[in-house]
Amino acid sequence: MRLAKPDWAPVPARASLGFHARNHSKVKAIYFATLIGMADQTYQPTLSQLRAFVAVAEYRHFGTAAARLNVSQPTLSQALAALENGLGVQLIERSTRRVLVTDAGTQLLAQAKMILEAADGFVATAAGVGDRLGGPLRMGLIPTVAPYVLPALLPAMRAELPAVVPQVIEDQTARLLDSLRAGVLDVAVMALPSDATGLVEIPLYTEDFVLVVPGDHELAGRVDLSLQVLDDLPLLLLDEGHCLRDQTLDLCRSVDAHPSSGDTRATSLATVVQCVAGGLGVTLVPDSAVPVETRRGDLATARFASPAPGRTIGLVFRSSSGRADGYRRLADVVRSVAPGDVAPPSVGSR
Repeated sequence: MRLAKPDWAPVPARASLGFHARNHSKVKAIYFATLIGMADQTYQPTLSQLRAFVAVAEYRHFGTAAARLNVSQPTLSQALAALENGLGVQLIERSTRRVLVTDAGTQLLAQAKMILEAADGFVATAAGVGDRLGGPLRMGLIPTVAPYVLPALLPAMRAELPAVVPQVIEDQTARLLDSLRAGVLDVAVMALPSDATGLVEIPLYTEDFVLVVPGDHELAGRVDLSLQVLDDLPLLLLDEGHCLRDQTLDLCRSVDAHPSSGDTRATSLATVVQCVAGGLGVTLVPDSAVPVETRRGDLATARFASPAPGRTIGLVFRSSSGRADGYRRLADVVRSVAPGDVAPPSVGSR
């Protein structure tokens, strides 16, 4: 019986022999449908196949999932198709417009994550990470931390954790949390609290927010600002998705301030601060960014009276990772080069 190839098949899969119409010679006919629904009881999925499934299920986008796993999109598609073929179950529903997790995929997703976490824990234990870290360490950082911490942190890691090979990923908070939960990242450095379940948070340092203004601004050099000064200021913000934007807006709401932000939008602090230098407004930046971002252009700063508004930066990792001791050691290294006030080394789990 001839089987029609379904529209959703992403890549061909191996199947039984077919029959060539022209020369009657045997050739391989490839039909994805011949394997779905017929599980091979001897089949054992690979970790790469499970990582492909989990990443696609988390991101609902093949290109993004492939980028997160640092593989090509065809490699990712082939790994997922091989997993579905071996299990005899369709896990992901594909179309030209969207990617959905099937009911079967939803039922199996949690187990797939547990298997990957167990495998990571196994490798971590084998590396002796009870007291030390070793091997690749996939470390995410938010954009308002990475440029100001990494210049000191990476040399410190080479000196204190020589067996670690850091892999740095800079991204917004929400995507870092997704990557942590999917097992794509090992740890992340971000503003606390993360408000995410299943994660451990280790506070690293705290820092004040500083108002950056044009050099001739009436507030330049002040060190006694109240939060009410934010009302009606032309306050420039980072684009949506950046936690600093949310923190700034929360700060304004806490004192019922209504800054006039205008239409200027930027994805980096460097761009926002240069817009301030160009006279487009003022902005709030973390103290660690001030030396780097204000060295170009005619800029000045103004500081708030104590207690000044600010943020706490912390190290976040999965509570199930089995590498808590090693990550505490990493947290100590970050604190040793912390650009702000060192936070108490408490550990919080959500």
